Amino acid sequence: MDPLTEWLLAGPPWVAYRTRLDLLAETEDTPEVMLARQAMLAHPQVRRLVDELADWPGSVLSSHKSAGHPIHKLTFLADLGLKVSDPGVEQIVERVLEHRADTGPFQVLMNISPHYGGRGQDEWAWALCDAPLLVYALVGFGLGDDPRVAAALEHLIGLVTGHGWPCAVSPELGKFRGPGRKDDPCPYANLVMLKTLALRPEWHNHPASHTGVETLLSLWERRSDSHPYMFYMGTDFCKLKAPLVWYDILHVTDVLTRFPWHAGDSRLQSMLEL
Repeated sequence: MDPLTEWLLAGPPWVAYRTRLDLLAETEDTPEVMLARQAMLAHPQVRRLVDELADWPGSVLSSHKSAGHPIHKLTFLADLGLKVSDPGVEQIVERVLEHRADTGPFQVLMNISPHYGGRGQDEWAWALCDAPLLVYALVGFGLGDDPRVAAALEHLIGLVTGHGWPCAVSPELGKFRGPGRKDDPCPYANLVMLKTLALRPEWHNHPASHTGVETLLSLWERRSDSHPYMFYMGTDFCKLKAPLVWYDILHVTDVLTRFPWHAGDSRLQSMLEL
């Protein structure tokens, strides 16, 4: 075993667990994997995240960029590999499922100022920069075949245009949208939609997946002069950041490389080389 792998396996239990699954291709029923998973679930830091999310939705969503917001903690637990059958997760999932728009997407608690087109009050709503993440987490927790989750994803997929996913919000948010032209694709919405569609192989070749991938690659190709909704792909974009929360090169390449049909694309290769 190489020194890097040994170092990872000696890290926190969630690092050891993901290393065995993702890098060493061990299976869930391997004794070492089972031990790492048990240690992860019992670890105080993981337990603290689960306990925090038991009060979902927690704080009002005021910034999608804040790594401390519960929605990002939720997706982080899904990335670690927690399932609805694990202690405390079912309670969180039930609270997420309670708030669902008539059209399908799951909602979070928001407060959009009238200055930005909202009503200035706490209300349950969704936007294309948060609704896909709730579907992502629920699928990760093992609810991919739940009809409510499927309906939410179907509605979100249906919002795609020929230029990718735009800035779109639920009716409760009135005329609110991000700072950009109405017909522009929202880079972050495309990223989190693709992140969700990457979870299941049967979604990889969906026409919307092809459109979203081309959107992100085109934005990289035109990064010097195309900055829809004030998303830039410059110096700060190219800094490595973890966990994968916002719009940066590590998050984008992590998502794009999950769609194998464009592996040889020169635009993707340039991002990977960088």
